[in-house]
Amino acid sequence: MIIEQIGAGGIILLVVILIAASLRILREYERGVVFLLGRFWKVKGPGLIVIIPGIQQMVRVDLRTVVMDVPAQDVITRDNVSVKVNAVIYFRVIDSQKAIIQVANFLDATSQLSQTTLRAVLGKHELDELLAERDKLNLDIQKIIDAQTDAWGIKVSNVEIKHVDIDPSMVRAIAQQAEAERTRRAKVIHAEGELQAAEKLLQAAQMLARQPQAMQLRYLQTLGAIAGDKSSTIIFPVPMDLLAPFLELMDKRRAGA
Repeated sequence: MIIEQIGAGGIILLVVILIAASLRILREYERGVVFLLGRFWKVKGPGLIVIIPGIQQMVRVDLRTVVMDVPAQDVITRDNVSVKVNAVIYFRVIDSQKAIIQVANFLDATSQLSQTTLRAVLGKHELDELLAERDKLNLDIQKIIDAQTDAWGIKVSNVEIKHVDIDPSMVRAIAQQAEAERTRRAKVIHAEGELQAAEKLLQAAQMLARQPQAMQLRYLQTLGAIAGDKSSTIIFPVPMDLLAPFLELMDKRRAGA
């Protein structure tokens, strides 16, 4: 008999080997997708699980967030500017069964999808939008990738554009454009200031015209300011309204005489 030839020691060794081959330990962030004779059976873990050798097979799946660099992509923007853009994508597996059954290699598939989506989305925008509206572009790319990877049991939580490399000639053109924009804004602000000042002067002139006493007070204030100077001679026009009472008094005296 074969059992007699193997002996008790061999049987014990065989049992130990079978037990060792059937035991699996999955960490807290791992799950095991178990197949029974090639067909999906269930998802197990974490902890200690038992697999029947030869009948069941298990594939480990890591549920932690994966940080993946998207290689630099050549992108032609809508205004025909060639740039190199790279990004980083954050995603994790939320359905182990789909991640193993629905796609051959979910890591490679997600990477390739990220590259094509990056080129497609950025190519629809102009260079100024690419430089100034990164948050909006990041969100657009994340939504598109997440919608397509949902069938693979993958959740894309974030996409960040890292670097935008521009040709040196374009960098100089952008600097000149920015300088021209700053000059334009300075001229507009100066013109708005002149307009506001003119409006205030007009309001002040109208108010002084309606109140002659205010004009007289303004004359007196100006006289006080000039008197504080070191000039020895002051020529100051005196309004006729101030001299009118004295002129009337002199006329009355002359008439009485």
